[in-house]
Amino acid sequence: MKRLAFRGSWALALVLVLATGATAGCGHSEEEWQGKLNEIKNLEGRLKKAEEERKKCNDDLASAKDELATLRAENDVLKGQAGDLSKQTAEQRALIERLKREKEQLDAIKRRFEELRRKLEGLTKLGLNVTIRNNRMVIQLPGDVLFESGKVDLKKDGKAMLLQVAEVISKDAALASRNYQVAGHTDDKPFSGTYKDNWGLSLMRAREVLTFLVAPREGKDPGGGLNPKLWAAAGYADTDPVAPNDSPENMRKNRRVELVVMPNVEEMLDLNKLAN
Repeated sequence: MKRLAFRGSWALALVLVLATGATAGCGHSEEEWQGKLNEIKNLEGRLKKAEEERKKCNDDLASAKDELATLRAENDVLKGQAGDLSKQTAEQRALIERLKREKEQLDAIKRRFEELRRKLEGLTKLGLNVTIRNNRMVIQLPGDVLFESGKVDLKKDGKAMLLQVAEVISKDAALASRNYQVAGHTDDKPFSGTYKDNWGLSLMRAREVLTFLVAPREGKDPGGGLNPKLWAAAGYADTDPVAPNDSPENMRKNRRVELVVMPNVEEMLDLNKLAN
């Protein structure tokens, strides 16, 4: 509307000048006529400049709109990245907390493991060993101390060793409440006695150790007095050796009975680290 008004003023001025020129003969000089023309040129220059400024303003406005759209898009991206970073930070915190709990659990298990090893240290001279096998805490008992060759009846020294082991377990509430598997093992020498093969021999030896450990402490044939609900027996024959059966010494190592502390949920970790 301003532009139309401006042009209307210019047209009015032109009419006035023409009218003035038409009446030049009525008293206006040539100089006055030239002055009016100069005034018109001046108005045209101002109009052109105003048009250029308006175009520049429109261009600047369009550029500003584009920049604003770009900034908004970048802002949306940054918001998304901020959300992702926040999510990653939360996940990292959760991971750190989980690893911290696992470390605390593993440290507690390690202390328990070391305490058990310390309490049974006096029996190591007889061949007992506390170790980690297949991600389980294991008390290894030498078969030659427990049994005569090819027999399943416990020897006197074997019973004495088992009584000491049972005493350590029963006096530790954490150990006494755990589940155990008594695992019998043999070397690879074929067996053809009463129990037919090494499977039968290993299983019957495991059964003999188990029944002694859970037998009452008082009575005609006292045992370890452990809770029978927490114990089970298994025979592995020669399928799980701890050494190659290539020498009398290694074969002796494989003839063993293991008291395996069965892992609970918190111990579904890599317990092999404790053996180092």
